[in-house]
Amino acid sequence: MTDRPSILVPIRVLEGESVPEGVPGLLANAHVVLLGYHVIPEQTAPGQARMQFEDRAIERLDEYETIFEEAGATVERRLVFTHNGQKTIDRMTTEHDCLAALVPNATGPVEDVLVAVRGAVGIDRLARVVAGLFGETDVSVTLYHVAADNETDEDVGTLLDGLLDRLGNLGMDTSTIETRVDRDREALGAIVEAAEEFDTVVMGESDPSLATFVFGLPADQVADRFLGPVLVVQREPPQQTDE
Repeated sequence: MTDRPSILVPIRVLEGESVPEGVPGLLANAHVVLLGYHVIPEQTAPGQARMQFEDRAIERLDEYETIFEEAGATVERRLVFTHNGQKTIDRMTTEHDCLAALVPNATGPVEDVLVAVRGAVGIDRLARVVAGLFGETDVSVTLYHVAADNETDEDVGTLLDGLLDRLGNLGMDTSTIETRVDRDREALGAIVEAAEEFDTVVMGESDPSLATFVFGLPADQVADRFLGPVLVVQREPPQQTDE
């Protein structure tokens, strides 16, 4: 059995956000890092906000944790009162070694997944997320790549075959995985258009900051124009040195 991938699920716990329909089933094979966070004004101390709102926030996190566990996921949770939601998500992703973060839109039963392959960087982490979440399910997976002007057919084949090999090594039946390539398209627009045919999108991070990717560009643009959940696979964090 493939190891459960750790997926960060950030929820603005005191602002009416909840676990959207379909998301627990999507993450049934994941280790969910449930981040309940609340952004507070600069003049408010986090400790003050915690004293005022902690009980209500914990009650909601209890409900969300139960929902994920009943779907089959393992769960750990954090509650954070912060002045900067983006930095908090970025920090929590690194601290908990999450492979991906979820833009949690609602979905029905997940049957078709689009995996947007944007380049060789982070391909191992992308494979671990896809194999971990969908490898032992009947979900249909399509690898999708928008080729750059300077990419040859051989380059594209090497990229997609490399990902297929990794997925096969992780136990997936690669004969059931489809591949699709587009050219002469703007990548983000092409992904959004292709996503209309699928229940969920998995895409790699194009910016070193996961927070920028989740809240800014381009994942949020995809999420704004796509009704289903978007899993954003984070780049490998930089190696720490003693210097």
